[in-house]
Amino acid sequence: MATFLYKLGRLSFRRRHFVALIWVALLTLAGVGAASAPAAGNSSFSIPGTEAQKAFDLLEQRFPGTSADGATARVVFKAPSGEKMTDPGNKATVQDTVKELSDGSEVVRVTDPYQAKAVSKDGTIAYAQVSYKVSGMELDDAAKDALEDSAQDARKAGLTVEIGGDALQAVPHTGSSEVIGIAVAAVVLVITFGSLVAAGLPLLTALIGVGIGVSAITGLASALDLGTTTSTLAMMIGLAVGIDYALFIVSRYRAELAEGRAREEAAGRAVGTAGSAVVFAGLTVVIALVGLSVVNIPMLTKMGIAAAGTVAIAVLIALTMIPALLGYAGRKVKPMGEKGKLLGRAKKEQDRPAKPNLGTRWASFVVRRPLAVLLLGVIGLGAAAVPATSLELGLPDDGSQPTSTTQRRAYDLLSEGFGPGFNGPLMVVVDAKDSDDPKAVFTETGNEIKGLKDVVTVTPAQPNKAGDTATITVIPGSQPSSVTTENLVHGIRDAGADIKADTDATVLVTGSTAMNIDVSEKLNDALVPYLVLVVGLAFLLLIVVFRSILVPLKAALGFLLSVMAALGAVVAVFQWGWLSGLMGVEQTGPVMSMMPIFMVGVVFGLAMDYEVFLVTRMREAYVHGEKPAQAVVTGFRHGARVVTAAAVIMMAVFAGFIGSSESMVKMIGFGLAIAVFFDAFIVRMAIVPAVLALLGRKAWWLPKWLDRALPNVDVEGEGLRTRTDRGDEDRELVRA
Repeated sequence: MATFLYKLGRLSFRRRHFVALIWVALLTLAGVGAASAPAAGNSSFSIPGTEAQKAFDLLEQRFPGTSADGATARVVFKAPSGEKMTDPGNKATVQDTVKELSDGSEVVRVTDPYQAKAVSKDGTIAYAQVSYKVSGMELDDAAKDALEDSAQDARKAGLTVEIGGDALQAVPHTGSSEVIGIAVAAVVLVITFGSLVAAGLPLLTALIGVGIGVSAITGLASALDLGTTTSTLAMMIGLAVGIDYALFIVSRYRAELAEGRAREEAAGRAVGTAGSAVVFAGLTVVIALVGLSVVNIPMLTKMGIAAAGTVAIAVLIALTMIPALLGYAGRKVKPMGEKGKLLGRAKKEQDRPAKPNLGTRWASFVVRRPLAVLLLGVIGLGAAAVPATSLELGLPDDGSQPTSTTQRRAYDLLSEGFGPGFNGPLMVVVDAKDSDDPKAVFTETGNEIKGLKDVVTVTPAQPNKAGDTATITVIPGSQPSSVTTENLVHGIRDAGADIKADTDATVLVTGSTAMNIDVSEKLNDALVPYLVLVVGLAFLLLIVVFRSILVPLKAALGFLLSVMAALGAVVAVFQWGWLSGLMGVEQTGPVMSMMPIFMVGVVFGLAMDYEVFLVTRMREAYVHGEKPAQAVVTGFRHGARVVTAAAVIMMAVFAGFIGSSESMVKMIGFGLAIAVFFDAFIVRMAIVPAVLALLGRKAWWLPKWLDRALPNVDVEGEGLRTRTDRGDEDRELVRA
């Protein structure tokens, strides 16, 4: 591995014009494809294998032309104080609004509150439901403007009017904080390298990689049904790992220059050693992201594969374009210990009195007090993980919107007028095609549901034209995210099983609330298999890399501590409301259902990045004859500064997405940023050296039979050390 990458690095350095041309051509091609591709709509949300999805598919088949996946809007009216919606003037205003809404070209139908009995018992609140032919993301701006204009006209007549539903759904934006994250990364790189040129290389290559990845996703978005969140995630992870991977190779290149090697040789050795770590770190991230497909949620699968593709591009660019750009930079990239003009030229490290750097001093302290550091780190992460025991899962709805939005105010008005369960109606689909008397089955099903607890309203069955399938709307008495409503869904399904046994009719429950419940259960069921698959594959990969059993085991256990602590922080901020103002969280509520398994996947991949980067340096020192404790110190002397910079950069990039208008992106950005902090600075910088110091030589133990069976990938670059440098005559004086 190291020898192959060494040759690739030298080739890229020599043929830099050709390498740069290839990547610029790919970026141009991807950009043209993205610009010419049709605009993507909102990604469809389907959960194969769940009862809610089966019911939805059945509706599409038995009720054709109803636009079941089209956008909806609930225009909620509230009468002024002391008046009722049934007063003649208010009634006329509502009916004028309904007529005005019906004129839209994309409108399928608009319900009249007075004909549909959509007026609250006290007569103060009413609503009209607007159904559209297309989804909220595909809805024309003219249709959205007409909806808002109609509401404004009714407001002028004295009514309070708010609009709920997904018709006003907007494309999420990340805000200026994303740019701030990149700016922070640039500052960290300048401080690390002391040179604008050296600092600019990781940023440039990361932006090119993300540009190719996101442009490719945009170009394929319409064909593959990729939503906006997919490209945002790919950008988030692609930027973070792209900068980090390039940072490690440039840092190793400067270290090789400091040893007096020629620039082409230094580029080859940097790619052969640090590049090997980049390859395996990238593989762990790709495994974790692609592994999300085992959950069998198409949206999550697409997000994972798209982000994995962007990571793969980041790896390839780091291995090829970085050495090419180093060739262009020439003497502007200084050897390690020599500052550029930006920070002032300093003496070489070897000309100074020997002084241990901060990484060396910290590692020496940990090696002397390993047990105390280990206990402090574990207890600290355990305390941070405590809020995770109160984790509540759910999918976002209008109730999770900020109170400043019209969607949230409409949600609250409907709860006030019709009860908390009105915002989460259950749709029961009765398939009586195999039944002898479908009408009797419809009536029996309705009566069975009326006898269940927490049922407020059961509408009469609405059969299709064939008369073999009907829908029944059930209004629970509790809010959509409550345990009581979840129990009601299971109660209806249990009753449906009895009806199936008696009449051969199938009873299915769907709707957003039922879908939420099914998603949560599906994700919970998939979590253990996913952990086994991803952690298992990565464990085997790390055995090959480190040629050890205990080091990969320690890496996996450390990851579990990181992810649990990160989940605890997410619960504290987004569910409990701690520091919510600082994070821009206007409305607390349940954590998104897919957040735990998503964090497990992404955080595992990122955690293994730092494990590979830091511990390979220790492994390299140990293989070359150092004692275990000294190898830990050596690994920190060479790697701590760079790993710290990489972690700060990754945190800055992820934190930049906290400014997103979409709650899912905001939560992911915060969760990944805090997870990187826990993993890099507590697990990898404290717990890992403490454990290795306690284990000593046992940390690198591997059964002889397994050692013979495993392939030798030579991540440490031992093969390069046995090479004779291509003559002293090939060396150059790297300092004037």
